[in-house]
Amino acid sequence: MPDPTKCALALEAHRLLCAEYGCPVNYFHALDPVSELVSSLLSHRTKNRDSARAYESLRRTFPEWEAVRDAPVAAVEAAIAGVTWPEAKAPALQRTLRALTERRGSLDLSHLEAMDDVEAEAWLAALPGVGPKTAAAVLSFSNLRRRALPVDSHHHRVAARLGLIPATLPVGPSHAVLAAQLPAEWDAQQFYDNHQMMMRHGQRCCFFRGPACGRCVLLDLCPEGQARQARPASPALALPTNPA
Repeated sequence: MPDPTKCALALEAHRLLCAEYGCPVNYFHALDPVSELVSSLLSHRTKNRDSARAYESLRRTFPEWEAVRDAPVAAVEAAIAGVTWPEAKAPALQRTLRALTERRGSLDLSHLEAMDDVEAEAWLAALPGVGPKTAAAVLSFSNLRRRALPVDSHHHRVAARLGLIPATLPVGPSHAVLAAQLPAEWDAQQFYDNHQMMMRHGQRCCFFRGPACGRCVLLDLCPEGQARQARPASPALALPTNPA
């Protein structure tokens, strides 16, 4: 069971970030699950604009995902040259597509619709090259629109500084911990909003180096921010359990 104090902290942070950046957040696209799988695999350690360009290049070069799966690896690498490590991502992408074909008989993920969120995430994570972040991204970002919480490095950094997770907990295992802190009654949109809020805050304020703690809306909740500001720790906050 998640710690109730951390659940309350997660909810209050979410409330403050929504007030700062605006919720709900529009979904940035509505790809089918296989296309979202490809997009997510390309995005690892790559800026959004570069991975988006690589995805479009792949789409222009190959008429179907089956063609990507079966193409010479050098051709796939050339099509995704704009991402980080295309020489590694091209064969990895093909391995994932081949494994999906072996398990399903075709490049099809429509069966996920009949699974609950936990089952669907576990099924995806069993594919080679698919970790917790990619599995959650496929479920959340695709037109499946499921309750799943992707955690990128920005999201992870904010969560660790707030004390929602230990700073030593890797990104992969943090997915389950952070998702469990969110209310069971939340829908897919609220899970998506939480990911977007935490990520945006990491990008716009809670920087890896030199975080802007002085203008942070979460400062009163954040032990690390208070320490950076040489402020005494705030007394225990009466965190609302049901923020609007």
